[in-house]
Amino acid sequence: MSNYTIHKADALEFLRDLPTGSVDFFVTDPPYSSGGAFRDDRAKSTSEKYALTGTEKQYANFGGDCRDQLSFYYWCALWYGQALRVLKPGAIACVFTDWRQLPVTINAMQIGGLVWRGIMPWNKSEAARLARGRFRAQCEYIVWASAGQITARTQACLPGFFTYPVVGKDKLHQTGKPLELMVDICKIAGSAPVTVCDPFMGSGTTGAAALMLGHRFWGCEIDAEIFALAEKRLQEMASKQHLFGYKTGVEYEQN
Repeated sequence: MSNYTIHKADALEFLRDLPTGSVDFFVTDPPYSSGGAFRDDRAKSTSEKYALTGTEKQYANFGGDCRDQLSFYYWCALWYGQALRVLKPGAIACVFTDWRQLPVTINAMQIGGLVWRGIMPWNKSEAARLARGRFRAQCEYIVWASAGQITARTQACLPGFFTYPVVGKDKLHQTGKPLELMVDICKIAGSAPVTVCDPFMGSGTTGAAALMLGHRFWGCEIDAEIFALAEKRLQEMASKQHLFGYKTGVEYEQN
C-alpha cells in the first residue's frame, strides 16, 4: 500500500472530500496573492511577480495568485474551515505567508475556527532579494494553530525560528521551500506514522518531507504541469523511504 495519495484538483474540493477527523497534521503554502499593489499588478503571471530578473532557471507559473485581499481573506476562511473539520481534535496546522498577507492570514485562520498559536519566521538569509534603500524582506512566516486544545504529538523542544537559504538548483517550483525546512516543521507531528495533509502541495516538498519522516501523505495540486513534477518526486521518494534514519514509533530528536 502506498504511503501517499495525491490528487490533481481544486484544494477546497479536495478538502471537502476528506473524512472528518482524518488528518494528524496540516501544513501548506497557499498562493499568497501578494505581488503588486493593485488588481492589474496581481493579475500578472507569477514569474513576472516573483522571479528575480536574470534568473536562468525557469519554473512553471501557478494559478490562484491573483485575488485582491478581500477575496483572498474570504477564500482562506473557506478552506481553513475545512482544515478544522478534517483535523483530529488537538492537531496542529501550519500555513506559510509573507509580510503583506500576514495579518489577513491570521484573521482568516481564526474565522475558520482554528485556535491561533503563534508565528514562526523563516529567515531566507542574505540570499533573499536585494532591496536598496530599505530593509530587506528576508523572512516569510509560518502561522500555526490548533484544532482546539493542543494534544502534544512530540516531547521534543522545537525551534521557533528557522534559517534556511533558498537554493535555486534544488527548487522545482517558483515558491518552493527547502526540503530541510519542511522536515523540521513536520517534526511537530510527532511519532510516525501519522497522516500529513497539504492541499497546495506544489512540487511535493511537504510530501517528500513527510515520507522521509515515515509518515503518510495526502496532497493536492491543481496545475497539471506542477502536479506531474510532484508525482514523479514522490514516486522516487517513496521508493527509497526505507533508507531514511527515522523509525516508525520513535520520537525524533531535536537537531
